[in-house]
Amino acid sequence: MDEELSPLDCLLPSGKQKIGLIILNQPLDKDYLHILWSKAVLTACADGAANHLYNMTSGQNDSFRPDYISGDFDSITADVRAFYADKGCRLIETSDQDLTDYTKCLVIMLDEIKQRKLQVDAIVTLGGIGGRFDQTMATVETLHHAMSMTQLPLLVIQETNLAFLLRPGKHTLRVNTGLEGDWCSLIPVGGPCLTTTTGLKWNLNNQFLQFGKLVSTSNTYESVAPGQPRKCVTVSTDQPLLWSMGILKTLQ
Repeated sequence: MDEELSPLDCLLPSGKQKIGLIILNQPLDKDYLHILWSKAVLTACADGAANHLYNMTSGQNDSFRPDYISGDFDSITADVRAFYADKGCRLIETSDQDLTDYTKCLVIMLDEIKQRKLQVDAIVTLGGIGGRFDQTMATVETLHHAMSMTQLPLLVIQETNLAFLLRPGKHTLRVNTGLEGDWCSLIPVGGPCLTTTTGLKWNLNNQFLQFGKLVSTSNTYESVAPGQPRKCVTVSTDQPLLWSMGILKTLQ
């Protein structure tokens, strides 16, 4: 697979991506929410995420109604649940405890996209890589589940971080939107990855990334002359490989 993606296009007011938006039960960033919501053709909250959405959009709640809220409903408050139900938001109860609320919410979104034949370029998750470490790892596990569920990129954004899982194959990442921070990383979550890169300060040349041997954290991008656009990053991997990168908080 040879895939090309601009990971931070979704946060550009001028970006062209159409997205599915999943909000998780963690604190929201107002700037991110407004920009992502404007690009979303389908919106969803995983259980208690509806509380954060309701509180963040106080006074504008009618303009920020998710298409559905899913989960076992052990986190959403009774008042918030009643408000969205009264506004016609679908409440989809899911009780399978072998899967996280995030994974179950994603399953529903993918089915909605297919059934309604929606044009979606990526699914963006707001939240999921902050707070408790075990919940961050659960988010990474969902990214692995998604590999067998969809060909759409599944991006996770929180605070000044973006993460997504690269499939086996070659990927070209456009990293010149102006929102990219200084750092990036390639983390072999799940097993060793034979990896080659270009466009990084510390490139890999057919090297194995593996915990206990080599992990490419605290990497950065290849330097360019002042006024020149940053080069694309290419990553070739033989196994799923987690890409993460910093985001500059310059959103208006």
